[in-house]
Amino acid sequence: MADTATTNVQEAAPVDAQHARVPTVVVDDVHIVYKVHGAGSGRGSATSALSRIISRKRSPAIREVHAVRGVSFVAYKGEAIGLIGSNGSGKSTMLAAIAGLLPTEAGGIYTNGQPSLLGVNAALMNDLTGDRNVVLGCLAMGMSPAEVRSRYQDIVDFSGINEKGDFITLPMRTYSSGMAARLRFSIAAAKTHDVLLIDEALATGDQKFQKRSEARIRELRKEAGTVFLVSHNNNAIRDTCERTIWIEKGELVMDGPTDVVVKAYERGERP
Repeated sequence: MADTATTNVQEAAPVDAQHARVPTVVVDDVHIVYKVHGAGSGRGSATSALSRIISRKRSPAIREVHAVRGVSFVAYKGEAIGLIGSNGSGKSTMLAAIAGLLPTEAGGIYTNGQPSLLGVNAALMNDLTGDRNVVLGCLAMGMSPAEVRSRYQDIVDFSGINEKGDFITLPMRTYSSGMAARLRFSIAAAKTHDVLLIDEALATGDQKFQKRSEARIRELRKEAGTVFLVSHNNNAIRDTCERTIWIEKGELVMDGPTDVVVKAYERGERP
């Protein structure tokens, strides 16, 4: 299995700098295959497993899932791109591959800059307080201690964690799932990213927080980043992204202006 390729793609930009569109992510005929171990055959015995290892035979309990099938597209600096599709269509898998967390079976992914993946399951430490998680999360993103101190209060205010009490000083395990997701997004959005990958982050929180999130994504785009957003909330996609990619059963169905693609998706009209 080939590792996900990462390289600089600035040389692919058009020669005319005045009208240059700088590519930030190139996905070239990518296939991603999961190997699920132990599917449908029980645990088996250590003797049989050792025999298979020695003989280099594949376990009959290994099942392959072809999650992404030949997807290709190019993302450019300043774009906000929505990824839509039914459950299990390969959207989140595609984001994880762009972030470098999943290897490709075939094809390549090339990025200009460091992609940062933000999902509702992004790791924060449940036993630490919210304020400690803010500091550690910012440091992990490469911010200096001085930058963390200068942006700390803005992060807390943006998350809305303290709107109904001093929750930022409580352990993360006391937070609701929505509160935790809002804090994750607020930490990630505090830094300008080359490529920011957001998986369902806007699906959590109230309408006021969603509006703040959408406004922050627009700011990130102006600050030169590229944003990918996976969401089942089509209104969030419409409000945030001018381009949308529809993926179904691991295949790219449609790539174009958000209004056109989302309408076709909602009607189930494949081109």
